[in-house]
Amino acid sequence: MKNKKRNPAGSKFTVLKQICNFIPGHLVSKLARETGAADKARAFSNWSHVVSLLHAQVTHAIGLNDVCDSLQLNGGALAEIRGATPPSRNGLSHSNKVRSAEMGEKLFWGVLQSLGQTSPAFIRGNAGGRAHRFKVPIHVVDTTVIELVANAIDWAKHRRRKAAAKTHMRLNLQSLLPQCVIIDTAKEHDNLRARELCAGIKEGEIVIFDKGYIDFDHLLDLDNRGINWVTRAKENMNYEVVEELPCQAHPKIVADQIITLKDSKKSAPEVMRRVVALVQVDGAEREMVFLTNQLLWSPNTVAELYRCRGEIEVLFKQIIQTLQIADVLGHNANAVRWQVWMALLTYVLLRYLSFLSQWSHSFTRLFTIVRAALWRKIDLLELLRSYGTAGGHFRHLATPEQAYFAGF
Repeated sequence: MKNKKRNPAGSKFTVLKQICNFIPGHLVSKLARETGAADKARAFSNWSHVVSLLHAQVTHAIGLNDVCDSLQLNGGALAEIRGATPPSRNGLSHSNKVRSAEMGEKLFWGVLQSLGQTSPAFIRGNAGGRAHRFKVPIHVVDTTVIELVANAIDWAKHRRRKAAAKTHMRLNLQSLLPQCVIIDTAKEHDNLRARELCAGIKEGEIVIFDKGYIDFDHLLDLDNRGINWVTRAKENMNYEVVEELPCQAHPKIVADQIITLKDSKKSAPEVMRRVVALVQVDGAEREMVFLTNQLLWSPNTVAELYRCRGEIEVLFKQIIQTLQIADVLGHNANAVRWQVWMALLTYVLLRYLSFLSQWSHSFTRLFTIVRAALWRKIDLLELLRSYGTAGGHFRHLATPEQAYFAGF
């Protein structure tokens, strides 16, 4: 006899209202006063603005008309969400332009802090997977580029026919939650933001980043702060070998060396460790060179840690492809920043739902279920607990094949 699927209970609130209830009631108005957004576009309230942009993310709206038409058709249910009102096309566009995106930024961090106070285990995460051996926080730093339309967005031009915005992020590997986010234009080099991204890392913790973030003076600063770092070495790095370490016990390790930079006048760590490993990428093995300040780890550990950087790449893919980033709702810098911050806020709220419901399937499937039930009055947590027939383990991020180092 087949198991019958359990029907989730009804609710007094729509799914969208249940999601919005995770945002503290006082927070939006408080931040609006702090950032000066309270005096902007008064006909369309700050709370209505936030709800509209969250709705745009969850429904994957492709334009202003899409957002406004949907909210106007569901105006009665929308009004139940703390009196939110549907926007006009011009009203939403104007709000995206004149209301400072600083409010969206502070709202994101405020909600994350509130969720952490309610459920400390959500923020703490777990040290499973590749990081299970480490008892200290592991941070992953990376960036993603959001392609924009060059002939409509002058502020973001970085080439004659290209425009883009950049999102720099520091992700906690144990919780898979952002710890630091910087949104800027793509013309700025990554290493100029390295210090800001690593400012909150504490002594003894680990940070992993790509070679685009290498600034040797910054690496020296991380050394002085007692922070362990792992990165990729640049091809043109001018160095000399101080000591060759034995690596015969590791068949995938080509070289394990203690090095120093040849330019003694350059501000940099006194010594660094250079590990060359055979890495399988797209079905073929190729050499990859890693750089770290940790001299006691095995060379396999260095390669394993860098492999963890693939997690943040999947997170970026989820935010850009699953949520609504590709189709911008405004061409000015403030509107793009609003959209990115609301995408990150939506991501965190959905992750919190998966945490509460012990969701065992993919993030994409969670997103599609929430989107389908958005205006239904049904208990959302019960829906997620009862939905689906396939079992599985708790997984939000798949492991990208190109980040998997076979043989380690």
